[in-house]
Amino acid sequence: MSKELELCPNKLVGFLNKPSKEFTKADIVRFITENDIQMVNFMYPAGDGRLKTLNFVINNAAYLDAILTCGERVDGSSLFPFIEAGSSDLYVLPRFSTAFVDPFAEIPTLAMLCSYFNKDGELLESSPENTLRKACKAFTDVTGMEFQAMGELEYYVIAPDCGMFPATDQKGYHESAPYAKFNEFRQQCMAYIAQAGGQIKYGHSEVGNFTINDVTYEQNEIEFLPVDAENAADQLMIAKWIIRNLAYQYGYDITFAPKITAGKAGSGLHVHMRIVKDGQNQMLDGGVLSATARKAIAGMMELAPSITAFGNTNPTSYFRLVPHQEAPTNICWGDRNRSVLVRVPLGWAAKSDMCKIANPLESESNYDTSQKQTVEMRSPDGSADVYQLIAGLAVACRHGFEMENALEVAEKTYVNVNIHQKENEAKLKDLAQLPDSCEASADCLERQRKVFEQHNVFSPAMIDGIIKRLRSYGDRTLRQEINGNQEEMLKLVNRYFHCG
Repeated sequence: MSKELELCPNKLVGFLNKPSKEFTKADIVRFITENDIQMVNFMYPAGDGRLKTLNFVINNAAYLDAILTCGERVDGSSLFPFIEAGSSDLYVLPRFSTAFVDPFAEIPTLAMLCSYFNKDGELLESSPENTLRKACKAFTDVTGMEFQAMGELEYYVIAPDCGMFPATDQKGYHESAPYAKFNEFRQQCMAYIAQAGGQIKYGHSEVGNFTINDVTYEQNEIEFLPVDAENAADQLMIAKWIIRNLAYQYGYDITFAPKITAGKAGSGLHVHMRIVKDGQNQMLDGGVLSATARKAIAGMMELAPSITAFGNTNPTSYFRLVPHQEAPTNICWGDRNRSVLVRVPLGWAAKSDMCKIANPLESESNYDTSQKQTVEMRSPDGSADVYQLIAGLAVACRHGFEMENALEVAEKTYVNVNIHQKENEAKLKDLAQLPDSCEASADCLERQRKVFEQHNVFSPAMIDGIIKRLRSYGDRTLRQEINGNQEEMLKLVNRYFHCG
């Protein structure tokens, strides 16, 4: 058994002894037959960013073959705002590589994510999942390389305060029990996500924690490993679904909302990216950030204002993106710097063998650490449609290779220390700013939409729909209007509490 398969918690991978990307219909039928699976669930993302579910009871072998081969009809007008009721039928077809055993079902159930098809049997042009597929293909067609991504999924767990071992307000980063109350819940989430195929890097408690009216709010994070971008989006969708379902079983509430009260840490959905060719990470060159990486960053600098249209999609998003927090407002990038929009994290570029230093009995490891280097976009939050967001980032990184002045843009927008420090006052004046409302974000997308529509990635109908939705909030001056008004802020938070 290869190292990629050994110890894998996904039950199908272990049973079939093959990676999920190699699953066939025959494999799915065999697993169902030999593991007494009685039901199949089709799951697919809709226009509200949530997974929808269609249940099938397995009547007989012929029916199982029919649903796996032909899929089923669904009402597209109830799933997407851009589809009219008069011609709304769509097909959903399961993608076998996404199959996992539903950890919550009392009846043994196999779940799979689906793709949407139109009446002509073609992939639905404006579905979020197909948009990401097209974005990744365009990136490869232009650059000859593969676009990979991973998400940092931040969320708050909310439950009655137990009154014991109170956490230090806004000091919850990597806290241990008993001061962190929901570590065990997070670990159970991680176990279920891994069983569903999620490639998890780690989990931990985050900065935000506070108590209001005998209710505890504790921020947590589950971070993933970089994989191909389509898989990365699938994993985030399934992870959100699992976290919410497990919270329901525990009697907890969960929110991925960007802001849940004034003065406390908001939750982001930071996305790390790397570019791979022939299995090798292209983000470093001789131990320093490569020209490839800097071109991709330049594309993100150029399109950053409109990326908010995919990554910051309700009015509370812009109460998180305020100055002097760890959330960015200025369009710039830097090394290991959490005040910038795009951060280059510490990347194991040191020449020392830290494992041997920490463990003198070990021999030299000679581990290739260059694979670990990524760059991180810090503006998005949990309101995002993850497929549209990662597609937008793939477009931006591709655009960097299409810009003649990409390296010049990268040089101009680089900052080497905290952007808010006094020595950067002059540079700060020259930096562009992220939009401060959904309406402003819509304006930015309108101006830059042609780049996203190039190579037939984002359909004009999808861009029109996003702009229309963002402008419908009428929030252009909202941040100024309710600044400091806690009562109005809480009303706004409650309205968008279960976003994404």
